[in-house]
Amino acid sequence: MEKTTILWADDEIELLKPHIMFLEQKGYEVVTANNGSDAIDLVREQHFDIVFLDEQMPGISGIEALEVIKRDYPNLPVVMITKSEEERIMEDAIGSNIADYLIKPVNPNQILLSLKRNLENRKLREEKTSMGYQQEFRKISMDLNNNLDFNEWIDVYKNLVRWELDLQKSTDEGIKGILADQKQEANNIFTRYVQRNYIDWIQGKSEKPVMSHTVVRDKVLPRITDDDKPLFLIVIDNLRYDQWKAIQPMIERYFHVESDDVYYSILPTTTQYARNSLFAGLMPLEIRRRYPKWWVDEEDEGTKNQYEAELLGEQLKRFGKNIKCSYNKVLNLQAGKKLYDQMSNLMQNKLNVIVYNFVDMLSHARTEMEIIRELADDEEAYRSLMVSWFEHSSLFDMMRFIAEKKCDMIITTDHGSNYVKNPVKVLGDREVNTNLRYKYGKNLKYNPKEVFEVRDPEKIFLPRINLSTSYIFAGSNDFFAYPNNFNYYVSYYRNTFQHGGISMSEMLIPVTYLKPKM
Repeated sequence: MEKTTILWADDEIELLKPHIMFLEQKGYEVVTANNGSDAIDLVREQHFDIVFLDEQMPGISGIEALEVIKRDYPNLPVVMITKSEEERIMEDAIGSNIADYLIKPVNPNQILLSLKRNLENRKLREEKTSMGYQQEFRKISMDLNNNLDFNEWIDVYKNLVRWELDLQKSTDEGIKGILADQKQEANNIFTRYVQRNYIDWIQGKSEKPVMSHTVVRDKVLPRITDDDKPLFLIVIDNLRYDQWKAIQPMIERYFHVESDDVYYSILPTTTQYARNSLFAGLMPLEIRRRYPKWWVDEEDEGTKNQYEAELLGEQLKRFGKNIKCSYNKVLNLQAGKKLYDQMSNLMQNKLNVIVYNFVDMLSHARTEMEIIRELADDEEAYRSLMVSWFEHSSLFDMMRFIAEKKCDMIITTDHGSNYVKNPVKVLGDREVNTNLRYKYGKNLKYNPKEVFEVRDPEKIFLPRINLSTSYIFAGSNDFFAYPNNFNYYVSYYRNTFQHGGISMSEMLIPVTYLKPKM
């Protein structure tokens, strides 16, 4: 392995011989210069891993040398060393993208710490993260073998997501594989947990978590205050909890996270059911019975979510919220830019709802477009693509506007999505719906052990199309495939992101309350 090579430029370099000998004994190679001009020439002539620059040198100063070096070699870490504690000099150096800033007199251990921080930071962080997860692995396994309740499942999922994000930059494929296996095990157990408890939750026979039809009542309405500032509710369609955690650091530049909660999506975990339920504050069957003109069955033609504003208005009335409210849905780039230009008009409302559809479109595009499949090859890449879009989106522009106006904001979604791998055979007639994670119909044939079956849809407050209609849901990483042309179907849909069934990433979804930074 090559030695780490250091360039140390200081007009009193002879006085630093003990420091240099200390570093050489530690295995570093040190090249010296006693002025800024020589330092620039040396950087141009040979490779260095890091540069130490004295701020005050005759001729070309350290600050001037820093500007030249960073212009030509922007990725070369430079550590500024100075006698001065003057704030202006610190700001000049930091503004020039230095790697570190040390005040003279420096001791050898300070230099060593700076080297490790800048050159070995990633390696040390990876080792610490891997060790931390290994220590946590046993605790998570023990938790999974306990009889977890719905709040404890949220804690387990948050923990798994945290480790997934911490380890995503690691080069230790072994530890990442162990985490993936543990997450798979958790998904399998979570699926069985939901199968045992879901009907009782919906029927009110046991204590239930916050769900799609109660999230506005429990998490949004209590945040509407009597002051003159509007509350913004941002619903990002198909936003997974791990995607929220990935974009959270960008949003935290402008907002404080007051509560980072998770709620349970109803089944099916799709826009037609879960999002209508969110805005109506009712289960799908209740919407169909109470507002038949605003419910469109799956086999009927027409948009399935075109009455969300009306359903929300009725929910607000039921809870005595006689307030001025706006509803805006963004389906494409042009609509996003147009809404951003009109944001100031929303300040007169008490509640502003913005539904943003990009993530759902990304999920479908990844299935259907080869180039998107390559860009989002796995869950880590899928997160990265979403983060890249968000950073340059009109949605992020809107959030910055909301922060500037000192308004509170809630970010949530209607459901998540799941990375599917395992085909499960199901047979049905031509009337059966096309979703890969749930099916409903009157002549479904399947292995009951492989699905969550609900023979009477009204038990879970879903519409019954006819007397023999039943629903089945895929769990964990399964997806439904037809026996005819099975191999083609499986190869096309395996390793895609789907939603509608039972998994942690589909059902356990974010609802986060944020306050602007003052």
